[in-house]
Amino acid sequence: MTPNEKAIATFQTRVRDLLLRFQELKKENDELIAMVDQNEQSIKQLQARLEQQERDYNSLKMARMLEITDGDLQGAKDRLAKLIRDVNKCIAILSDEQ
Repeated sequence: MTPNEKAIATFQTRVRDLLLRFQELKKENDELIAMVDQNEQSIKQLQARLEQQERDYNSLKMARMLEITDGDLQGAKDRLAKLIRDVNKCIAILSDEQ
């Protein structure tokens, strides 16, 4: 073999190695792109779930505030009714004394 033939053979070998390496890297890149797409999809699902959970939490918080307010309102009504009964008893006692 002449030196030129050796150089050409070495060049061909290196080109084949580069092509193989390129194919490996291309395959790895495709796998990584698929993983990124899958992770992005997962992130979108988790964000949607988080937003739903936040809406549910806010709804429950609002319902709880209304429940407390209604309970306080009912308690206030009960106390007011008791005070009115007590006043009526006092009026009745005072009316009986006269």
